Amino acid sequence: MDGAKDHATDYAMVYSRASAGLDAPLVRVETHLANGLPAFQVVGMPETAVRESRDRVRSALLTSCFAFPQRRITVNLAPADLPKGGSRFDLPIALGILAASGQLPAAGLGAWEFIGELALDGGLRPVPGVVPVSIATADAGRRLALPEAAAGEAARVPGSRVFCAPDLLSLCAGLRGTRPLQPATAAMAAAPPPAPDLAEVIGQPGARRALEIAAAGGHHLLFTGPPGTGKTMLASRLPGLLPPPEPRLALETLALHSLASRGSVPDRPFRAPHHSATAAALVGGGSVPRPGEISLAHGGVLFLDELPEFGRHTLDMLREPLEAGRVTLARARHRVSFPARFQLVAAMNPCPCGYDGDPDHACRCTPEQVNRYRQRVSGPLLDR
Repeated sequence: MDGAKDHATDYAMVYSRASAGLDAPLVRVETHLANGLPAFQVVGMPETAVRESRDRVRSALLTSCFAFPQRRITVNLAPADLPKGGSRFDLPIALGILAASGQLPAAGLGAWEFIGELALDGGLRPVPGVVPVSIATADAGRRLALPEAAAGEAARVPGSRVFCAPDLLSLCAGLRGTRPLQPATAAMAAAPPPAPDLAEVIGQPGARRALEIAAAGGHHLLFTGPPGTGKTMLASRLPGLLPPPEPRLALETLALHSLASRGSVPDRPFRAPHHSATAAALVGGGSVPRPGEISLAHGGVLFLDELPEFGRHTLDMLREPLEAGRVTLARARHRVSFPARFQLVAAMNPCPCGYDGDPDHACRCTPEQVNRYRQRVSGPLLDR
């Protein structure tokens, strides 16, 4: 029975969510207490961080003045074929044990979903990816309970019903009805910093005009010029020229930054990775796939300074996302797709020394060196 405890079998079920790209698949955290030698086992394809949750859950329950059942505890994270990583299941596992052991009323738990990491003292810590969880929970018509530090971010999702608590004891008191749970509001989230203003740039009429045209038409840009001519300063002003994003785009941007634990998110992101960034850092990756710089720039601007200094292979990986607006990461057990629709602004020197065509400095490069330098950027990428 959803969200209910069966006294004959000492069983309880609590809802939570896994992470799969921008999706948050439903996970049923089933807890069963049986007689026998005391043991605590988590099954259902858990990864290392989930298996380690056993010690965190035990300590959190004991320090919160709950009794830890001296029985054979089996926790199943269903469906079993869905990979589950991170510490997000600490809270639902603890609540399942409390409900199965009769320390927490199980009636009504089916109307809630829970996510959060437990500290050893029973405190609740935020986890990445609360925005996709909030979106999925709102679509399912349930309420979401999570740590205070992540509540404002999750509450920015339209139609969501988000509640928060500082620790396990306070949350259980709210679920019992002895103390009201605090509803979260979007105002609890940190405000993003204002975008730099193009009006602060003095001179550079041609470059300013190019920025305005790029902002109006959604065009990509390549700045070429000697060092110190303001290429980086001009590129950082482009997000401030872009119109406010549509609600769906703003929600996708918020969800991507939530997965990367980036905190406050401007309406139009500006990402400027260093030229030593790896391909995985740029397009995303990891055993648990996380969005890379091109996805974190979704809806905003990706700025690549010193373009020829990036690896040729790294730059060529931008070609498909520039065309499709998405990047797909394949892993042994699953595939994850992230949106990556951004405006690319690149900057480069005209030659290795940087002073080709500069009236104030003499260029020290040979024609062969200049050609080799410019050929580091592939023609197909420049065409885009």
